[in-house]
Amino acid sequence: MNSSITSREFGRMPDGRTVTEYTLDNGRGLSLSAINLGGIVTALHVPDREGQSGNIVLGLPTLEDYLKPHPHFGTIVGRYANRIAGGRFTLDGVAHQVAVNNGANSLHGGHKGFGTRFWHIEEVPADSAAGEVAIELRYTSADGEEGFPGEVQVTVRYVLGTTDNTWRIDYRAVTDRATVLNLSHHDYFNLAGGGAVRDHRLTIPASRFSPVDAGLIPLGLAPVDGTPFDFRVPTQIGARMDEPHEQLRVAGGYDHNWVLDREPAGLALAARLEHEPSGRVMEVLTTEPAVQFYSGNFLDGSLRGRDGESFNQGAGLCLETQHYPDSPNQPGFPSTVLRPGETFSSSTLHRFGVA
Repeated sequence: MNSSITSREFGRMPDGRTVTEYTLDNGRGLSLSAINLGGIVTALHVPDREGQSGNIVLGLPTLEDYLKPHPHFGTIVGRYANRIAGGRFTLDGVAHQVAVNNGANSLHGGHKGFGTRFWHIEEVPADSAAGEVAIELRYTSADGEEGFPGEVQVTVRYVLGTTDNTWRIDYRAVTDRATVLNLSHHDYFNLAGGGAVRDHRLTIPASRFSPVDAGLIPLGLAPVDGTPFDFRVPTQIGARMDEPHEQLRVAGGYDHNWVLDREPAGLALAARLEHEPSGRVMEVLTTEPAVQFYSGNFLDGSLRGRDGESFNQGAGLCLETQHYPDSPNQPGFPSTVLRPGETFSSSTLHRFGVA
């Protein structure tokens, strides 16, 4: 079967703009559907060990559902992925206050982050030599949007490999004024296609993680040795979630930043997720220095999927490749400052297989 890209109208925004859903099919059983509202990935079908493709990401039935508040299902997250303490930071001696939308803090860009914005989306001309099929999304974030300085032009590509089952996300951004930028993607994965993810086995090659305070703001870094946060060998997600560890109690499960043990450049393994009954395996590789593992703690059954299923606690998990949370306020963390004349560039690769 040949690779293909198809599109359909997904709905209309309140102002009449058409939201289009593009579906990329690599011809090998892997397909991805995404819309230009927030760059949301609405479905991702991946084969199991029997060759049967099933949707492995949580998604909502209609555009109207995505226009209502939801926990960032499938979205591009920015201008700053994760949290900024108090929504405040100082850059080049100038204090900035950005939108506060998560208790006292800013989360995923504020009230109207990139996941709520209308992106321009189009098919990328086929490159058979590269063995890829792709779409490109573009958005210009205005100076002062949600309080962030600088006009930022962002390009995001979703690329499916046609010679293997891979999905790559390529991010690129430039700014006309010094700003902070941290981009990621907020898919809720469930390799079983339903139920809970506590039986999935997870590997994270990281010897350090970020303990957090009650507002989930990092308190520096700590070793994973001897804690429920050591995923350096494959470990069932639910095996230690109920242990009386203070950090599990604070976050209601896992919702922490892991610092990857990696070389400074190129794609490196961030996580490996396995589901034994289906045989599905997903490896996540990234150019980013860290990954936020979130175990779906705040899903409460109030939202339902395309087939009417309730999304209860642990119905999906997130593996958000990114820079560290609250980096603008923590000098010891890698910088997230982007300046005029510089280009932000980042890639994350999802590699699917069976065991």
